Amino acid sequence: MNPLLTVEDLKVHFPITKGLISRTVGHVYAVDGVSFALAKGETLGLVGESGCGKTTTGLAVLRLIEPTGGRITFAGRDVTAMDHEHLRLLKRDIQFIFQDPYSSLDPRMTVNQIIAEPMTIHRMNAPAERRERVAFLLEKVGLSPEQGRRHPHEFSGGQRQRIGIARALALNPDLVIGDEPVSALDVSIQAQIINLLIELQAEFGLSYIIIAHDLAVVEHLCDRIAVMYLGKIVETAAYGDIYSRPRHPYTQALLSAVPVADPDIRRQRILLSGDVPSPIQPPPGCAFHPRCRHRMAHCSRETPPLKEVAGGHATACFLY
Repeated sequence: MNPLLTVEDLKVHFPITKGLISRTVGHVYAVDGVSFALAKGETLGLVGESGCGKTTTGLAVLRLIEPTGGRITFAGRDVTAMDHEHLRLLKRDIQFIFQDPYSSLDPRMTVNQIIAEPMTIHRMNAPAERRERVAFLLEKVGLSPEQGRRHPHEFSGGQRQRIGIARALALNPDLVIGDEPVSALDVSIQAQIINLLIELQAEFGLSYIIIAHDLAVVEHLCDRIAVMYLGKIVETAAYGDIYSRPRHPYTQALLSAVPVADPDIRRQRILLSGDVPSPIQPPPGCAFHPRCRHRMAHCSRETPPLKEVAGGHATACFLY
């Protein structure tokens, strides 16, 4: 089966300019050679520390940020080669859920207007059909149609995120990209939103890319996980393999920091030395080698490829 989405060697480099004529003096290597594939109905989690490039990757897939290099293919269509009109049509099929459920909603619009806006922009459905779909979506995300007459400030954080999810589903997309969709919510509300996303996926046949820094969140939501560090994917596997047998030293350190209530299965904490290197001047060789407890001499000279070490489990580390 052909994948729904394929990302090949994606690069996003932001220029650093200086002086009156804005001369380019360097680049921020935000995303530097990311590749992955997503099957229809699958959920992929992109995880890593702040600044690793996971949000930039998600925005570049939809070309909300223009890629510097690489190729993105969605349902057999080359996204990177699309003109403005074809890109506008693509956005019917790929939608985004933003991290902050308040700042992503227009405070001057009612909830009905917010959810109907994508259909209005894309000229989909007659006005009466739009009203019916808005009411349908509000019920699907756990709100009542009567609440559609209110404004965003009249809702709690969890309810606002439900509105954001309803807006993302308005055009009946195939792929939804969630940028930290529960990180701004209380822990008690996070589980409700995660369960809602799982239910909607089963009902509408959605594919998800979930961007997160909390490994406990993606554990319950994702089929596969890709771990990013300094603009690159360093490990990818089914979520069960990542949690039971992490291979890359960075993934092992991330998992050791996840709180576990049971002391019998709690991992020994791995403390990393130093700070994350600057994406302006990434270190030569393996980007993780300055902080790695297993580093070898050639780690500072050569970049390890992302190589399969077991069935569906790939890691970018010379240990394997």
